[in-house]
Formats: sequence, C-alpha cells, structure tokens
Amino acid sequence: MSKIKSPEISVVVPAFNEAENVGNLMAEIHAALDGRPYEAIFINDCSTDNTLAVLQDLKTTYPALRVLAHRKNAGQSRGVRTGVMAAAAPIIATLDSDGQNDPADIPALFAQLTRTDAPQALAMVGGRRAKRIDSMAKKFASRFGNGIRKRLLKDEADDTGCGLKVFTREAFLRLPYFDHIHRYLPSLMLREGYSIEFCDVNHRAREFGESKYTNFGRLRVSIADLRGVMWLNKRFKNPGGWDEV
Repeated sequence: MSKIKSPEISVVVPAFNEAENVGNLMAEIHAALDGRPYEAIFINDCSTDNTLAVLQDLKTTYPALRVLAHRKNAGQSRGVRTGVMAAAAPIIATLDSDGQNDPADIPALFAQLTRTDAPQALAMVGGRRAKRIDSMAKKFASRFGNGIRKRLLKDEADDTGCGLKVFTREAFLRLPYFDHIHRYLPSLMLREGYSIEFCDVNHRAREFGESKYTNFGRLRVSIADLRGVMWLNKRFKNPGGWDEV
C-alpha cells in the first residue's frame, strides 16, 4: 500500500526513550483516523533505547507512518517543529509520546478547527485536560504555573501543558521559534493576530517509562521562558494585514 500523498491532517509526535509506548500510540492514532487521509510523523530525538528500531518496524504495518530521526538530541519543541516542517498536510495535530494524550480526541479538535462557522482567524484548538491523571504535586505545580502565565500573558489558556493540540501548519510556521515554544503556543498565536479555542480532552496515566520533566526543572526554565515571551509580546506590532494597491 502506498503512502498518502495528500493527507488532510498530519499527526506529529516527538519521542525520546518511549520504546514501550510508541507501538500502542501508533495503533490508537490509526484507529482514530482510519478512513480519512492522514499521516503520522514520529520524530526520534536521539533516544538511547530502541525507540527508533520499534518505529522502523511499525512502518511495515502502518503505511501512513513516517519516521524522522534527529542527529542530535534537541528536545520536544524542536521535535514538534521538525515534524511540522516535514508535514504534508495543512492541519497539524500534536501528541505527547508517553500515551497520556488520547488520539481518539483528535477528530473532535479537527472538526472544531475546520467547522464552516469557525472564526476566520481561528488557527488553533488546544486540548484542555478535564480530569488530570497525575500526582497531587504535579497537579498543584501545573495549576500554579498556568495561573501565573495566564495572568501575565493573557493567553486565555487554562492548560498549556496538554500536548494535544490541533492547528494550521501555516500559522505555526509564522511563529518565532525557541526551545519550549510548545508551552506558549496560545500566547504566540494571539500575538500573531490569530484566534484560538479550547476543547476538553481525555487524560490517561502513563503505562510505561518515566516522565522527562520534573516540577523543579519546569519551574527553572519557565521563569526565563515567560520573561522572554513577555518581551516578544511587547516588541510586536501588528499591521492588521495588508493590501496591495
């Protein structure tokens, strides 16, 4: 079976040391999107386990699967950007590779973004984890961080940590790139003049492997990132579009 030449949606999944999770996740992506033209792009971020080998084996079962491999470890945000740049579809869905995002939610976000009565400038629908399956410490840290970020950036987002998002490829590639950009997409979309919406999604416990982030690690980088995004927002001027006359 040949690969999809004109997919309507590209699912982008950065992966680092998730050999036990990527097989189940790819099966779920296929189940959620089977019957429509799609592609799934997994980006192996120099995993030290056999994630890459597992993904290569999966290509024989799923013709819609594409596997990209970073030559150096570059992090989740770079993985997202690599996948978006390589994507063939005009609409992108992103998922975390740990299996906590549910691919079954992708069609609902896609439908919300592409509905006929959507605002003209709508460029992203972000997942909002209605019932988080995390430790109390992680939930508190996330709630605290989201509250501060939302107050300072006024980005309308209650949950930027949710990896499940659906957005237009064109809008994403207009945004300034920096490490950890995936946590600031709502603010940056608004900065560029787009509108955003949110949708409640499922959240699941991690079955295999360990989280690549700690509460302290998130706090340490988020302070610098937040200051940087605030600077970007202050330095931006929007002409409201343009006309050739």
